[in-house]
Amino acid sequence: MDTEEFQLPRSQAANERLHAMIPGGAHTYAKGDDQYPENLAPVISHGRGAHVWDVDGNRYIEYGSGLRSVSLGHAHPRVIEAVRRELDRGSNFVRPSIVEADAAERFLATVPTAEMVKFAKNGSDATTAAVRLARAATGRPRVAICGDQPFFSVDDWFIGSTPMSAGIPAATTELTVSFPYGDLAATEELLTRYQDEIACLILEPAGHTEPPPGYLAGLRELADRHGCVLVFDEMITGFRWSEAGAQSLYGVVPDLSTFGKALGNGFAVSALAGRRELMERGGQRHSDDRVFLLSTTHGAETHSLAAAMAVQSTYVEEGITAQLHALGARLAAGVSDAAAGMGVGDHVVVRGRASNLVFATLDEKGQPSQQYRTLFLRRLLAGGVLAPSFVVSSALSDTDIEHTVDVVAQACAVYRKALDAGDPTPWLGGRPVKPVFRRRA
Repeated sequence: MDTEEFQLPRSQAANERLHAMIPGGAHTYAKGDDQYPENLAPVISHGRGAHVWDVDGNRYIEYGSGLRSVSLGHAHPRVIEAVRRELDRGSNFVRPSIVEADAAERFLATVPTAEMVKFAKNGSDATTAAVRLARAATGRPRVAICGDQPFFSVDDWFIGSTPMSAGIPAATTELTVSFPYGDLAATEELLTRYQDEIACLILEPAGHTEPPPGYLAGLRELADRHGCVLVFDEMITGFRWSEAGAQSLYGVVPDLSTFGKALGNGFAVSALAGRRELMERGGQRHSDDRVFLLSTTHGAETHSLAAAMAVQSTYVEEGITAQLHALGARLAAGVSDAAAGMGVGDHVVVRGRASNLVFATLDEKGQPSQQYRTLFLRRLLAGGVLAPSFVVSSALSDTDIEHTVDVVAQACAVYRKALDAGDPTPWLGGRPVKPVFRRRA
């Protein structure tokens, strides 16, 4: 067993402070210290580019930055400059700022498949607004979610379908049904079973696998035939697949779509976009019942909208999506080669689109293992790589990727020892990492 010890005493103390005041010790469950090896959850001091520093003074190459939101790297100069220009001009007023018009024009030019847009601060508000709009437009109560995809909203209509459903009435949960990704026949059966009851189909247009040929077009046809609204959750696919979204890449236009994460490069901004006929129901220029669509005090903070405009300009002018794909492809090839070289190519597996890579850690039987994930994460952290996923940012350098691959190779050498021993426990250093969605703490 490797006896090298990597410790984070200041981060450990900071985590205790966080738990004493903040339920879960973080403001996002996916950032919780239960997602990391015991006593090895770094608390971040600051970041620049593709690197972050923890309060213990360690520097890491960071992947999955800001849960995929910081795709240009931390403190990106063009974004920070745009934000600074607005900070001295005030951030929130009693009437709309002209920045709101500028930001809407910029967004609709970037995502030309949408006709109107409304901004908010987080993805959950945008997806819930889409669901409410679909229910209002169709007069139907049920929501059909893609059950193979992990997250759509913090709100009851989705969280009630997860193991963390405490506090959500059964009457609400019963209105959410699910369909499997890639299976048009099963989706049609669901729509037929709940004929004239389903308001919308909501899904990420792509995930760890590409959509089967004709699948998204088939969903479009099903939604039209059954009179329901098609909603694409583009929180992840937006910008990483194309700055115009996966809807542009695959040539299938939803009725509504939601964007966030990469849109602000870490600043809080999200968007609900879609067909004018639907979106205007949340406005004033129609004769139907009014829909309380999105109305947030901070939804149009000028500096966040300025950040979004700078992000979009940077993506378009510098070809950022292509850069993300190239960096991810290089990383995926290096990690796969390193794993194969250490004899664990069937156990440490890189998956997903090059711009949105995740990794699987499989046990002796080829099954997903939280224990082996813990072992792997420990070795990455000790080598200066903070990687709950392998989602790249455009700030990564060739040197960063080379170092990551070297650290992965060292981790895979330990992984091989654990597989040979038939038990990873001696290399865990404590309890294994835990899944986010679980019924008990």
